[in-house]
Amino acid sequence: PRSWPLGAVVAQGCHAALAAVHAYRQHPDTRTYLEMGGAMRTVVLEAPDEAALTALAETLKQHSIDHQVWTEQPEDVATCLALRPYPKDQVHRHLKKFKLLK
Repeated sequence: PRSWPLGAVVAQGCHAALAAVHAYRQHPDTRTYLEMGGAMRTVVLEAPDEAALTALAETLKQHSIDHQVWTEQPEDVATCLALRPYPKDQVHRHLKKFKLLK
C-alpha cells in the first residue's frame, strides 16, 4: 500500500521475491538468474490497489505463470506479488498495464 513507509513497501517486495525464488529454486531460469550475480535484472512495477494485484494473480494462474503473492499478517492483506525469473517475452503481455514503481 502506498500509504505505508518506504521501508515497509520494500520489505514486502523482498518477502515476495524471496518466496518466489525459494518456491521455484529448482527451475532452470531461477538458477540461471541467481548465477548472474551483479548482472541480475529485476523490474518493480506498481499495482494501483489490492484488487488489481489479486486480478493479476488470477491472470498469471490462468496462464501458468509461476508467482507468489505475499499476504501480510495479521492484516490478511495481499501486498505484493513476485514472479520467478522469466525471460521478458514470456510475461510482458500480462504485466504491460502496470507502471514502473516510482
